[in-house]
Amino acid sequence: MRSLLLISVAVCWLCSIAAVVRSGSSDGFQKPRDTETVISLLENKLMASSVPMVPLTLIQGADSKGAVCLDGTLPGYHLDRGFGSGANSWLIQLEGGGWCNNHRSCVYRKTSRRGSSKFMEKALAFTGILSNKPEENPDFFNWNRIKLRYCDGASFSGEFDLNFDDD
Repeated sequence: MRSLLLISVAVCWLCSIAAVVRSGSSDGFQKPRDTETVISLLENKLMASSVPMVPLTLIQGADSKGAVCLDGTLPGYHLDRGFGSGANSWLIQLEGGGWCNNHRSCVYRKTSRRGSSKFMEKALAFTGILSNKPEENPDFFNWNRIKLRYCDGASFSGEFDLNFDDD
């Protein structure tokens, strides 16, 4: 039953993403926001299911080292601690996001979870390779599993200077 539910969610997600991509705008700036909205709606559905949620932790003091999101907010991560034989092993997922490539795309991104921790989900469902269920994730279920959120617009390199000419 649980497998059927996860398959149904995955199929709905794929259909929703396909619909968004087909209906995207011609300037290329509407697609990311539409996709972000669809992903957020699907994540909210997962939150309502029985999948355990892992809270967002903001990295206090990161700003003093220049490690900030595009809008200057603190970066964050989700951590589910390991146990048993996996207590000293780590699985680290770096969230993808791509670079913003000009001033306009960076400014736009500041109003999304790809540019600000203000817009990140406060908790995420850890499924698949991040799951703590041995039947779903037999190799890493009891390891420390962490998802590092992407929000700097420059591949986790820290503060990104927005003072460049528009293309």
